[in-house]
Amino acid sequence: MEEAGTAPDHDPAKPTRLARENGQFLIPAELIAARFGLEPSILPDLMRSGQITSTTEIGSDADAGRWRLTLHHGGQTLRLTVDDDGLIIHQTRFAAPRRAGSQN
Repeated sequence: MEEAGTAPDHDPAKPTRLARENGQFLIPAELIAARFGLEPSILPDLMRSGQITSTTEIGSDADAGRWRLTLHHGGQTLRLTVDDDGLIIHQTRFAAPRRAGSQN
């Protein structure tokens, strides 16, 4: 597991803050590719074909003001927990069974 804020600011694969556009967090392709061991240039095709899928959850109660961004690919899950400003406060990648109906 990795904690946000420990990555150098100049490393595009490990940003400490995600941008937001129209209320949605934008996760850099370099970050996703690095965590799944892929080339950033192939991510759009993998996402269009359903080989990379994602979900977004908003925290409530004790987790209010936090978001959980989860991506799945090839039996692996990448989970980012961010605050309202997009600061990555926790990230982890782990093996997960392939989800029913998914192509990844």
